[in-house]
Amino acid sequence: MAKQAKAGGKAGGKGGDKGGAKGGKGGGKSGGKSGAAPKGAGAPKGESKSKKAGQARQAVDFTKRKHAGEDIAAAAPRLKTYYENSVRPALATQFGFTNVHEIPTVEKIVINCGVGEAAKQPKLLDVVVEELALITGQKPVRRKAKKAVSNFGLREGQEIGASVTMRGAKMWEFLDRFVTIAVPRIRDFRGLGTKSFDGRGNYTLGIKEQMIFPEINYEQVESIHGMDITFVTTAQKDAHAMALLHKLGMPFRGDDKPVIPKTAQPAEPATASVS
Repeated sequence: MAKQAKAGGKAGGKGGDKGGAKGGKGGGKSGGKSGAAPKGAGAPKGESKSKKAGQARQAVDFTKRKHAGEDIAAAAPRLKTYYENSVRPALATQFGFTNVHEIPTVEKIVINCGVGEAAKQPKLLDVVVEELALITGQKPVRRKAKKAVSNFGLREGQEIGASVTMRGAKMWEFLDRFVTIAVPRIRDFRGLGTKSFDGRGNYTLGIKEQMIFPEINYEQVESIHGMDITFVTTAQKDAHAMALLHKLGMPFRGDDKPVIPKTAQPAEPATASVS
């Protein structure tokens, strides 16, 4: 009986200690939760994070940033002013145009660059698009294949080129830079060909290297590629379009040929005939 009483006393003491410890823990947790301030209540709203993890970053329009000359009106392109003051009256006199709207002018300039290797290496097209944006000052349009060609590994809808269409002030500025800066930097340049007119007053020429443009940094060029440049005019005849581009500064082949004087060759000594 004494042993049973001792065992009962020990069990009762252990149960009481465990119950008291659990009660203390529960009271501590509940007291800690009730005593803590609500989440975000102590910090002001301005200091809270506005972006959550995984949220997409908002695009920033850098074209709307303020700059020093935003209140100053943009100056007219130099070549456009020259066309209106000098080229237009000269064309009217040369061809006898009586109506002002008959005088030809440049309507738009289209730059087209095909990248055939983009079918296997799509990153090459990204470099070409970036370079065209530097040259023209506007974002190029990516061109896709109209049909699939199995021999070339080409699928329909795959991006294989880029093109830019310029009008207005950007067109005149590009034409001015092309004539005065880019064309003289062409390697072994002997003038632009005169047989590239399409019969409707439009002129197309091919460029073998993009490095003739001063906007391209030679050290950052990964691959050399060419491009086709088309000058679309309002002229109805090739002769009118050629006269327009020539007066705007296009150095066509055959203009101002150097005069090479012919040297007099010494006469051959006469040989006496032997009879």
